[in-house]
Amino acid sequence: MATDPICGMFVAEREGSLSLVREGRTYYFCSAGCLHEFAEPEAARRRLRYRLAVAWPLAVAVVVLTDGLRVPGAVEVGAGCAAVVQVYAGGPFYLGLRDAVRDRTWNMDVLVAVGTSVAFLYSLAAVLDPRGFPPPYFFDASSLIVALLLTGRYLEQLTRARASAAVLRLGELLPPSAAVVRDGAERRVALEEVRPGDRLRIRPGERVPADAVVRLGRSSVDETLLTGEPAPVVRGPGDRVIAGSLNLDGLLEAEAVAVGEATFVAQVGRLVTESEMARVPLQRTADRIAARFVPFVLAVALGAAAAWYLAGGAPAPIALLVFVSVAITACPCAFGIATPAAILVGTGRAAESGVLFRGEESIERASRVDTVMLDKTGTLTRGRPTLVEVRAAPGISEDELLRLAAAAETGAAHPLARAVVEAARARHLPLGTPDDVRVRPGAGLDATVEGRSVAVRRAAAGDPADARTRSEVFVDGRRAGELAFEDPVAAGAAEAVAALRRRGLRVVLATGDAPGPAERVGEAVGVEERRAGLAPADKVAWIAELRAAGRTVAFVGDGLNDAPALAAADLGIAIGTGTEVAQEAGQVLLVRPDLRGVPRALDLARATVRKVRGNLRWAIGYNVVLLPIAAGALVPWLGLGIYRVLPIAGAAAMGVSSATVILNSLALGRRGSDEAPRGATGPAGRSRAAT
Repeated sequence: MATDPICGMFVAEREGSLSLVREGRTYYFCSAGCLHEFAEPEAARRRLRYRLAVAWPLAVAVVVLTDGLRVPGAVEVGAGCAAVVQVYAGGPFYLGLRDAVRDRTWNMDVLVAVGTSVAFLYSLAAVLDPRGFPPPYFFDASSLIVALLLTGRYLEQLTRARASAAVLRLGELLPPSAAVVRDGAERRVALEEVRPGDRLRIRPGERVPADAVVRLGRSSVDETLLTGEPAPVVRGPGDRVIAGSLNLDGLLEAEAVAVGEATFVAQVGRLVTESEMARVPLQRTADRIAARFVPFVLAVALGAAAAWYLAGGAPAPIALLVFVSVAITACPCAFGIATPAAILVGTGRAAESGVLFRGEESIERASRVDTVMLDKTGTLTRGRPTLVEVRAAPGISEDELLRLAAAAETGAAHPLARAVVEAARARHLPLGTPDDVRVRPGAGLDATVEGRSVAVRRAAAGDPADARTRSEVFVDGRRAGELAFEDPVAAGAAEAVAALRRRGLRVVLATGDAPGPAERVGEAVGVEERRAGLAPADKVAWIAELRAAGRTVAFVGDGLNDAPALAAADLGIAIGTGTEVAQEAGQVLLVRPDLRGVPRALDLARATVRKVRGNLRWAIGYNVVLLPIAAGALVPWLGLGIYRVLPIAGAAAMGVSSATVILNSLALGRRGSDEAPRGATGPAGRSRAAT
């Protein structure tokens, strides 16, 4: 069974079901109305406005004509107005009923169409045959119910549009054209004609047309709407710029690396759309309830009407109103939209803050995290180490040692390898082309350079135990020397660790580096529990150890060399910038290389899941309280005359129920993302001392 992305009802996935394919994914719908709202939300709202413009004036006229005026022909005119409301304004409910019958399923439109039709048809029969169907008339009830429910549906559409506005704005950031340098000449081409590898020229005041790497120039770039970073960032040669960001003050030439649907902006839209469909485990129970709710309500409505007619002494018109009241008051939509409403707002808010959740359970898992394991290089540090010392063994010069090591590591993605190559080029050393390159994850690499065997190895833990990261170089099997690196602590890392600890989380450091650098970085950022010299498999083993002890572990890495740990953790958080991050194994993707995004992501996840739980509690409580009232629980005190107002009041209450769920979810957009959650210091209510 699939889930309707608009109303949350279950839908059968079979041939002939209403469906729509978007970006390679198939969505199923319980009715044509939900499909049209998903496919063309603006057009759906416009059609709904037309129906409301007819429904409300005529509904008011019906009330006046059938209840207020006592003149000949008033009821007949009121019946005509009610017919227009029922057939035209209430048309979407009948289409939904048709779709439900065709797909042999249930949806909210079944209750509305059946309930209002019963009230309208009885009233029409009473006009045509007063003896067979004695008054009163219920045209006012049927018309006002339709008007109220359409109003509720319109408000839902407006709030849904508001919640997704942040994602829609991203798609509007791309310029219609780009200045491309081809064959030495600049030409302006349509955005659709830009290809990976094209040289882009981006002038001050222009938006970047594609994800690209700067080759020439330096400028301040505004990425606020893409990453949530309020201050402009400086971009120069080697830095990545994101499509849609605004070049402020310098001329840039950049090489396009991702265009069209491969850009970061496009991926944000896909990730948020996927997250809108997410179902936390609590919601799956609600889905099962919603799937059975409509037939249950119809059975209750029939049973209550029959009981009051046969055993309670109610006349047939009142028994009919009992049926209508129960059918109209019930609100399965509140169950269906409990998760989508909160997830939509939460993921939109997260995207604005540079946090992307992906995968069905990423938000729910993030809300349960109590242990955060941090990688060092590129996570706690800037990830751009520099070579600060070359120490050659007797018989080989420093330049020769550096030249051979750099040649072996040409093309390697590891930050230390890039630092070696950059240092060799800075000395203008000639680099040969390596052969037979064999990467050893977490250990180094082997290669053949100019016929010589060259191996670059991470220095063994404790060799030597200082604050620098070191690599050993072997040439033809003999130790030729060592290289020393320094990688500054990343801005905001200490602040992020302090924020995590304030939330009662256990924070640990896992690094493949030597104890010296691990100790230096750990002390600088405030992580007391740390393990150094870990291979990728060792990090996975530590994660397994923590999970076996009952911990819910998030692993935070740069997404390049920590794929096993990202996959092994309960929650993988990839930290970095741009498209390459969105392609990694993390379930949470941080757009900016800023560790402060981790507490922000966990706060948003917890707040979102709390909203889901609150929505579900409201949906259950609403139906538990109001369905018995609709079935007659207050009659012993207020009498059967209460059914003159209960159907209309039930329709209003049903609309209020759905609106309450959405408004409660929208409150996520007003919540500060950087404060610690109220109450318990951790997700399971642990005190800080207990961790």
